[in-house]
Amino acid sequence: MTSFVPRLSLLSLACLLSVPALAQVGDAAAVSTLKPVLITGNPLRNNELSPPASVLSGEQLLLKRGSSLGETLAEEPGVSSSYFGPNSNRPVIRGLDGDRVRMLSNSGASVDASSLSFDHALPIDPLVIERVEVLRGAAALLYGGSAVGGVVNTLDNRIPKTALSGLSGQGELRLGGAANERSGSVLVEAGNKAFALHADAFDRRSNDLRVPRFSGVIDGETLAPSSRVRNSASEARGGALGASATFAQGYAGVSVDDYRNTYGITMEPDVTIRMQSQRLATAGEWRDERAPLRRLSWQASRTRYQHQEVEGSGEVGTTFKSRGSNGRLELEHAPLGAVRGLFGLQLDNSDFSALGAEAFVPSTRTRSSALFGLEQWSEGALSLGAGLRAESVKVSSLGDEAGVEEPRFGAASSRSFAPRSASLSAGYRLDEHWSLSANLSSTQRAPVYYELYANGLHLATGSFEIGDANLGLERARGVDLGLQWQQGHSLVRAQVFSTRFASFIALDATGAMVSMPNEEGGVSETPEYRFKAVRATLQGFELEARHRLPESLTGRDWQLDISGQLDAVHGRNLDSGEPLPRLAPLRAGIALEGRHGPWGMKLELRRANAQNRVNAQDQATAGYTMLKAALTRQFSLGSSDATWFLKLDNLNNALAYSSSSMLQMRGLSPLPGRSLQTGVQLRF
Repeated sequence: MTSFVPRLSLLSLACLLSVPALAQVGDAAAVSTLKPVLITGNPLRNNELSPPASVLSGEQLLLKRGSSLGETLAEEPGVSSSYFGPNSNRPVIRGLDGDRVRMLSNSGASVDASSLSFDHALPIDPLVIERVEVLRGAAALLYGGSAVGGVVNTLDNRIPKTALSGLSGQGELRLGGAANERSGSVLVEAGNKAFALHADAFDRRSNDLRVPRFSGVIDGETLAPSSRVRNSASEARGGALGASATFAQGYAGVSVDDYRNTYGITMEPDVTIRMQSQRLATAGEWRDERAPLRRLSWQASRTRYQHQEVEGSGEVGTTFKSRGSNGRLELEHAPLGAVRGLFGLQLDNSDFSALGAEAFVPSTRTRSSALFGLEQWSEGALSLGAGLRAESVKVSSLGDEAGVEEPRFGAASSRSFAPRSASLSAGYRLDEHWSLSANLSSTQRAPVYYELYANGLHLATGSFEIGDANLGLERARGVDLGLQWQQGHSLVRAQVFSTRFASFIALDATGAMVSMPNEEGGVSETPEYRFKAVRATLQGFELEARHRLPESLTGRDWQLDISGQLDAVHGRNLDSGEPLPRLAPLRAGIALEGRHGPWGMKLELRRANAQNRVNAQDQATAGYTMLKAALTRQFSLGSSDATWFLKLDNLNNALAYSSSSMLQMRGLSPLPGRSLQTGVQLRF
């Protein structure tokens, strides 16, 4: 870890290290809300053994809410984003993305095509999310091998879990920002203590993203200077209806939602994606503290997803479809002395097809099932946990369609895999303020359909991608160590992690070129990339701190918090000796948050160092510093409460690029420029 030290932001580091010295003994009795109880990855509700996590809700989520989930979470510790322009922006956790980060909606799988290609957006809009939980590090025990990097769970209460009485709701309007966003959402809930109803709807529209003046680069050609990211406008809308029956022992309910998004693809100036997703879900829970099985919970969903890539002429070039279902059952047994535990079953099925000239994968079917168990023991200051998961996965290619003129995918075939995962965890409270945690994991992931069967030009990456139908399991072992100090409203939390892959499925350049016909009737040379298993390692750290300044400094009328964070990740392909691609650099942040009566304010400085650790197919990314500010005011409208906010982002108008985005996209889409956004949230 010493290689990180020379690049530390001294200002942020000094702030972080000074926090314990500022703590006041008088705060010890204060009620702390710094570590809310996790829902994701914590089915036994034991925070001592919960994985490293970030939780966004309330006013914090209101101010961080972006146009995509990746943008909303990109500044959380250990989290960056794939940033394929402002519209396609998927979370990256500790340097891992795609099928190594599990995306959940209300703890159920999100079925889409976002892991296949960087230009495919997630069918989840932050406008209707009430809470987001991000688990950093392997969570394969509960969620499968695709959670080796972590889990992102969005929660929206579309199936009410607790009894509701009367009518309540929330509305939100937002205007401005770097893309001149105009958006709004409304949520209404009603109930009679036995039955509960939920309805929500949203609409979001934005123009081409405004950035500091730059000269875009594509295929080595420099474009005319511009202060807009071309073809980055979007229109999204959606809504949901849900209902549940609530009773003393639990609840049971159902919901249906619809999501539609039309957005531009910056890589291709005249192409838009027209996406739609419909999801039917059910969930429920039954509890009985006197029964041998104390809790039974379930969730299941069925999703129909489709998106079309539409040319400037209006012609549909390629259509991607995914039909998927998933189900999950958990049974928690009564305590056996100091031991609590559960076991469960998970089923996932998906059918995928890509039809059109730009399809680079065949139609496929994936079927998986899993059994898992988790046991935890707590006695005094010590808590221990252990778990096992056994999966069965079958991935099938339907091959080339009958009568196709240029066959690429061969005959139908299938592969079967049996991944196994295990975890050990420990938590120890040294005293009322200090605690230690440790997590060990052994994870196996079955390769997904595009890693096995891809064979064609992938326009989003500018490469000819070839899968390997003989790939075996991706295998990884990881360790995560944590140290936390907490006293009242003050906290310091440090995490150090290391993951070693015996077989990391990487997309590597072969050095060969593939001749492809171009639109002018000639031939273009495209670099060839192949999926293959390599040895690899990822390691890094995350440091967070927050301190409530004493009244002797602020006066009784002010509440001031100072906070900071620092994170970094290094990854290496041990076979080639080169760094792994698209890793975030060392990042630091320092913020001052204040509250005076109904007013709130926040001033924040963010620094990302240059990323010079790149492989031969990538380029270094310059560092940048951004200044942000926010102002809020709480007020009442009759019997309703409301929050008005004003956000100023990138006040210094820094020209910045994301090192975790694709090289081909990086030169076309800088991060957003200076912007102002205002809005109001009304709760009734």
